[in-house]
Amino acid sequence: MNANNFHTRITVNAGAKEAMKKINEVDLWWAKNFTGRAEQLNDQFTVRFGDTFVDFQISEFVPEKKVVWKVTNCNLHWINNKKEWNGTDVVFELSEKENATQIDFTHVGLVPGVECYNDCEVGWNGHLTQSLVRFINEGKGRPE
Repeated sequence: MNANNFHTRITVNAGAKEAMKKINEVDLWWAKNFTGRAEQLNDQFTVRFGDTFVDFQISEFVPEKKVVWKVTNCNLHWINNKKEWNGTDVVFELSEKENATQIDFTHVGLVPGVECYNDCEVGWNGHLTQSLVRFINEGKGRPE
């Protein structure tokens, strides 16, 4: 994995099983406009934010440990290369630590120098550190 891929680490007050379940409930922490399923290997889903959409397929799934969302198509309407995320992977790796779970999030292919890096870094940090953590810890996320 490229060391420059966007990465962040969060810790939540839940076991890995519960954290994985909540990650899969995409519409309750990331995007209210969600279609499809995000629960097991080969599931496909789409998130939409106005003119922007991203289609995913779950390409790897290890219960309570890891889930990988492969971007199969997208339209990032605010940048010139609207397909910039195509072929990238969104990776959640979980490890239990005493009464908590550490989640390492990596967007493989989102690296400094690509057009959306700065905006996407801000977006992912907000969705993960504010909405996903709150959803897992308190049961109430802040999806867009």
